[in-house]
Amino acid sequence: MAASVTMGQAVMMNAPACFGNLKKNVDALPECLLRSSFVGAGVESRMVIRVPLRLRQKLRRFPCVRNAASEVVEMEPASEGSQLLVPRQKYCESVYMPVRRKTRTVHIGDVCVGSEHPIRVQTMTTTDTKDVKATVEQVMRVADKGCDIVRITVQGKREADACYDIKNTLVQKGYTIPLVADIHFAPPIAMKVAECFDKIRINPGNFADRRAQFEKLEYTELDYQEELEHIEQVFAPLVEKCKKYGRAIRIGTNHGSLSDRIMSYYGDSPRGMVESAFEFANICRKLDFHNFVFSMKASNPVVMVQAYRLLVSEMYLKGWDYPLHLGVTEAGEGEDGRMKSAIGIGALLQDGLGDTIRVSLTEEPEQEINPCMKLANLGMKITKEQKGVPEFQEKHRRYFDFQRRTGQLPLQKEGDEIDYRGVLHRDGSVLMSVSLDQLKAPETLYRALATKLIIGMPYKDLATVDTILLNELPAVEDKEARLALKRLTDIGMGVLTPVAEQLAKPFPHAIALLTLDDVASSSHKKLPAGTRVAVTLRGDEPQEQLDLLKTVDAIMLLAYLPEDEKKSSRVQASRRLFEYLESNDLNFPVIHHLKFPSKTERDDLVIKAGSEAGALLVDGLGDGILLEADDQDFEFLRTTSFGMLQGCRMRNTKTEYVSCPSCGRTLFDLQEISAQIREKTAHLPGVAIAIMGCIVNGPGEMADADFGYVGGAPGKIDLYVGKQVVKRGIAMEKATDALIELIKENGRWIEPELVEN
Repeated sequence: MAASVTMGQAVMMNAPACFGNLKKNVDALPECLLRSSFVGAGVESRMVIRVPLRLRQKLRRFPCVRNAASEVVEMEPASEGSQLLVPRQKYCESVYMPVRRKTRTVHIGDVCVGSEHPIRVQTMTTTDTKDVKATVEQVMRVADKGCDIVRITVQGKREADACYDIKNTLVQKGYTIPLVADIHFAPPIAMKVAECFDKIRINPGNFADRRAQFEKLEYTELDYQEELEHIEQVFAPLVEKCKKYGRAIRIGTNHGSLSDRIMSYYGDSPRGMVESAFEFANICRKLDFHNFVFSMKASNPVVMVQAYRLLVSEMYLKGWDYPLHLGVTEAGEGEDGRMKSAIGIGALLQDGLGDTIRVSLTEEPEQEINPCMKLANLGMKITKEQKGVPEFQEKHRRYFDFQRRTGQLPLQKEGDEIDYRGVLHRDGSVLMSVSLDQLKAPETLYRALATKLIIGMPYKDLATVDTILLNELPAVEDKEARLALKRLTDIGMGVLTPVAEQLAKPFPHAIALLTLDDVASSSHKKLPAGTRVAVTLRGDEPQEQLDLLKTVDAIMLLAYLPEDEKKSSRVQASRRLFEYLESNDLNFPVIHHLKFPSKTERDDLVIKAGSEAGALLVDGLGDGILLEADDQDFEFLRTTSFGMLQGCRMRNTKTEYVSCPSCGRTLFDLQEISAQIREKTAHLPGVAIAIMGCIVNGPGEMADADFGYVGGAPGKIDLYVGKQVVKRGIAMEKATDALIELIKENGRWIEPELVEN
């Protein structure tokens, strides 16, 4: 018999204890009609409740009841047969294959953004906006490289005046690329530049609110309403002007610059980012203005992905279809910056989200275009091909908060002659493929694996590879190669090899790699008792094949889908695999194995690995990474692998840098200073350092950083510990040394080790 669920009962089951008096007061709440749909045991009932504004605002602070403020909320059992109902939260068109989310077309000059158009590529100038000649030249260079849209910082009247000259000069030279004004703290400047630029980017955290002081504020319902009215008074004139001139607006929330008001209600969180953006979107809609896009940027890819998903989930509930501008802000430079961007942007593209993107690097704008175009092309390709897997019921993946599924690490068993506990790492493992040729030069190999060498003998270090894959074992009579391998197993490094190799040329303590066919044929039972095994599989196999996993005691699984696969996609097949494992209480560690064809460019490898394996790790799905590319440098593959784990907030093996990409506001040469700081601090694993060109996003984007180096005035640097400024106005030539002293004062400094030649 189906149980009926009243609104009061549903809220009581899902809400925190502090709302325990909600049920008895529901009928007396007069202000706003909200409809909710509850589904349980196949019976649907619809109820109407009345909830006041202040209560709705409080409810939004709790993800479990936040949808009480939406128009219609679909509910579903928390698990099969459960009476507990939870909101059904849709964040993309399909979790089974990449389907591009349908969005309206937004016009930015002559460029159209939306699901009916290609994913557009953006960048931002780094010149002083007042230097018209330099800015125009930079815009022309990126346009010639294929950039679709360019953003220019406009912080004051002189910069706004220069915008007219910039626009006129570009048109005279035959360039019609749309220009975007980047606005912080300056509504009057936005009004002025809207007459000549094609799009205005406003930051909801500081457009109408004061600069965040990171203070906990208390608001009455009247206070909160007055703040919203103030925002509307400041923002509405810009909306009306954009309507008049046919301009677009980007409502660009930054994790690092939420207002104190928003943070007091929602915390420094994805929920706060979304609510902040919606305050401005509601004003646009009230004024019948719809030529706008959203962005939810953060320097932490995990936070960034969560924020965009939450935004889209809310838009589905509201019936909104506004496009998305994707980006990981303050990503940094080099491979690290590209990897962070590939993880965050790529994870969303894999689900068909994103209409325009920017890869923010601490490099010249021209250097952003190539990785940005590669990501855009990847997003278009996967949604065109629509590789996927048959629909399955996904119950365990957490879409909106990071909760890692951790596989059971190897345990030591009675009779083991070596320690197997080190073949995987609790914070994420790196596996590398090693060839027979590499075994011929053992010390070179040991260095490549990032072991410490003491008198030629290897020892594990912080960023040492955990396990190696040998697709071919050395011959039994090759004593030198086998001794080189023995020294690795002696220090707890895993040696993984196909079961056929281990049967033909047995190597003591090697882990035999099985296929599901090997498991079915019981090949592993021919191995000596006590031999550890691993299993490689695709993830899209029929369930009866996956059920073979229940018959084997595997030390790890390798999720591998060939590069030339025609039907399935790596991301969706892996999600299906993890759902199978969770549903069957199988806690094998899972390593994402990607093998790249010859002549794969470095940027292509980073972007593909980040957007496929990173898209899974950012959801907490996976225990490590194995990248194979025969013609790529071994060290590059190793550092890329460790960089992916760190970018996914798993294993920290090097100093973390939060580094802004520079713009016209920047008060020093970011590339030069970043290089100086990295040279002196790159040996501090676990320490996060923010290098910020100006104060706009500085304190907020340093939420993840331990120390901050921020341009406070021309030639002057402010130093931070966390979000708190501790030293102001340091002369730039002394600032790097002052930063090091600050790290030492806080007990985070270690002296760099001497490397043995």
